[in-house]
Amino acid sequence: MASEWDWLDATAQAELVRRGEVTPGELVEAAIGRLEALEPGLGAVVVPTLEKARRQAADPALPDGPFRGVPFLLKDLGGQSAGDPYYGGMRFLKEAAWTEPADSYFTARLRAAGFCFLGRTNTPELGLLPTTEPELFGPTRNPWKTGHSPGGSSGGSAAAVAAGIVPVAHASDGGGSIRIPASHCGLVGLKPTRGRNSFGPGSGERWAGFSAEHVVSRSVRDTAALLDVVSGRMPGDPYAAPPPPAPFATFVRPGARRRIGLMTSAPRATGVHPECVAAGERAAHALEAAGHRVELAYPEALDDPAGVGAYVTIVASCVAHALEVFGNNVGRPVGEEDVEPLTWAMAEAARDYPVTKYIEAVQTVHAFSRRVAAWWEEGFDLLLTPTTAAPPPRLGELRSTREEPFRAFAGAAPFGVYTLNFNLTGQPGISLPVHWTAEGLPIGAHLVAPYGREDMLLEIGSELEQILPWADRRPSLGAPQP
Repeated sequence: MASEWDWLDATAQAELVRRGEVTPGELVEAAIGRLEALEPGLGAVVVPTLEKARRQAADPALPDGPFRGVPFLLKDLGGQSAGDPYYGGMRFLKEAAWTEPADSYFTARLRAAGFCFLGRTNTPELGLLPTTEPELFGPTRNPWKTGHSPGGSSGGSAAAVAAGIVPVAHASDGGGSIRIPASHCGLVGLKPTRGRNSFGPGSGERWAGFSAEHVVSRSVRDTAALLDVVSGRMPGDPYAAPPPPAPFATFVRPGARRRIGLMTSAPRATGVHPECVAAGERAAHALEAAGHRVELAYPEALDDPAGVGAYVTIVASCVAHALEVFGNNVGRPVGEEDVEPLTWAMAEAARDYPVTKYIEAVQTVHAFSRRVAAWWEEGFDLLLTPTTAAPPPRLGELRSTREEPFRAFAGAAPFGVYTLNFNLTGQPGISLPVHWTAEGLPIGAHLVAPYGREDMLLEIGSELEQILPWADRRPSLGAPQP
C-alpha cells in the first residue's frame, strides 16, 4: 500500500498536519498500510503497537509539538515506553512477557513532540553486533538488496525508514550502531556527543559512556530538529554535553570553510574495500570543490589497539551486569540457554575479570581519548572517513555458534573500525549517504567533530546534501536478490 506521504521526511509530514492538509490519523494509517504490506518479509518491526498508535493519532490531547501526528518507531533497546513490551532482542525477556513501567526521558520528549509510536524495531541481542539477525526474531533485510544486512544494532529502525514505513526512527550507538545502519541503508545517522541526551531515569549512562541515543532519518534537517527535541540535561544526569550556541536546526545551512583531515586507510591496518574508499573520496572531492581544505591526515592514536581492547573489557562487563539486572527483574537467573552464544561468552569472560581490570580499561580509554582529541587541537576542524571498511554483508555472514561464540564479534571489525573509536572519545559523528556500489548498495561517508560540536556536522551534512543529493534515491523492494 503506497501513499503520497511515504517518502516525505518528518519535517514535511509535520508541516502538512500544521497546514491542515492531512490529519495525524491519515499519516498513521498510511504508515500502518506500508508496514503491513512489507512485514513480515522485511523483519524490521518486531513489536507492533498499531492500535495504540491509532488511539494516539485520534486523541484530541495529542501534544501540539513540532512533529504532531508523525508516525515513529522505537528501537527495542533503550527508548523505554510505558506499558509496552521490551525485549532487547532477548528470548529471556520475551518469554517473561516483560513490559516497561514508564517512559524514559528520551521517549517522553518524543511523545511531547507529538510523534505517534507504531511499535518497536528489531535489534541484535543487547546490541552486540553490526548486523540485525537475532535468534529471537530472525533477520531484518536491507531494503536496497534483501539478501544483505541493514547493519546493526539499529538495523530494524534503519530498514523501516529506508523502506518508507516511517520517515524517522529511534536508534542508539555504542560502537557504530546508528552510523553503520545509516550507511548500509542510505540514511543520515548522527551519533551525538556523550551526554547530549539523557538515559534517565533508569540509567545514568550505558556502556561506561560509550553509548548514545538519537535517530536514523532521511534528511539532515530531521536529524537536527530531532536533536533539538531530545537533547538536554535532566536532573541527576552524571554529566552533560555543553549546550549549543543556538538551536541545532539553525545549523542546517552551509557554514564556515573548514580544515578537514581525510582518512581512507583503516585504523590498525584493517583492509578497506575499494567502494568504501570511493565513498570517502567522493565526499572529500565535493567538499574540496566547495572551498573546504581537505588533506590526508588523521590522529595517529587511532592505530593503537589498546583502546579497542579496553572497549571489549568494558562492554563485556556491562553485558554481565545487564544479565544480572534482567534476572533480578524477572525473578530468576539468566542461564546459558536463555541467551545467544556471544552474549553468554562475553558475560562469562567478564565474570573472571578482577575489578582492577575494569578500572584499568577505563583509564586506558581516558588516555586514548586525550591523544585523539589532541589532533583537533592542532588546527583540524573535522575528520572524514568512510563509515565502514566493507559494504553491507550478506545475511548469515556474521553468525556465532556455541562452538565458536566469538566468531561474529571477530568478523564485525571492518564495520566498526571507523566508528568505534569515537564512542570511546565521546565525540559526535555523522554518516551521510553519498555513494552506492555498482550492485546498488549504499555506503556512507563519516564525519567526526570535536566534543560538543554537532553544529559543524550539521553544517557540513546539509552542504553535502545539496551537492550530492540523495532524497530521490529509493530502494526497490522485492524478492531476495541472488
